[in-house]
Amino acid sequence: MDRFILIETSTALCSAAIAEDGRIAAYRESSGDRQHASLTAVFIDEMLKELGLTAGDCDAVCVSMGPGSYTGLRVGVSTAKGLCFGAGIPLLAVGTLDILVRQAVCDGIVPEGCRYIVPMIDARRMEVYSAVFDTECRRLTDIEPTIVGPGSFSDRLHEGPVLFIGDGAGKCASVITSPQAHFAQCCPKASSMLVPATAEYKEKRFKDVAYFEPFYLKEFVATVSKKKFF
Repeated sequence: MDRFILIETSTALCSAAIAEDGRIAAYRESSGDRQHASLTAVFIDEMLKELGLTAGDCDAVCVSMGPGSYTGLRVGVSTAKGLCFGAGIPLLAVGTLDILVRQAVCDGIVPEGCRYIVPMIDARRMEVYSAVFDTECRRLTDIEPTIVGPGSFSDRLHEGPVLFIGDGAGKCASVITSPQAHFAQCCPKASSMLVPATAEYKEKRFKDVAYFEPFYLKEFVATVSKKKFF
């Protein structure tokens, strides 16, 4: 029986799950905004105790690797590494956009006749991190930062319905006005990581626990506070 700890902290929502034998056995998510640092490890500890397990009873830890929030990704990856080091189990990672696409399919929100799913992670202003997938969850384009305008994804929309999903989808609805465009404003969840995590585990695509880094897509840019302290 395969058993995984699943961690998703790439956006404002913090969530974690434990999967056993192809199902989600326990799940937690935050009700507040950006509580990753204080809740991720607590969620995992609660679920392990609930199921009468230790981290060492699990076969692997799988973490969402981005793109997404710099701080959120750091928290998730650091927690995953700590569990792997402590329990001596392997580390897996799946892309945040892949999780959103799988979420759309599993939740049954893909519109009839849809040919493409475009997951969108919110960046600044009208920018999103995105790629184009088909409804079989296969990525068709590179993952890129995209500034969304009236003509964005017009070639895909000419072919039929397109689902835009993610925490960056809602802000695009006022700009992408095609009747073929459908929007699902949501965050990726750990419970949607099960299928891609299982595939990674079966293919033994383990990450180097010491050197693995999240996929930020863009480098973190520190800003100087405008507040005057003296």
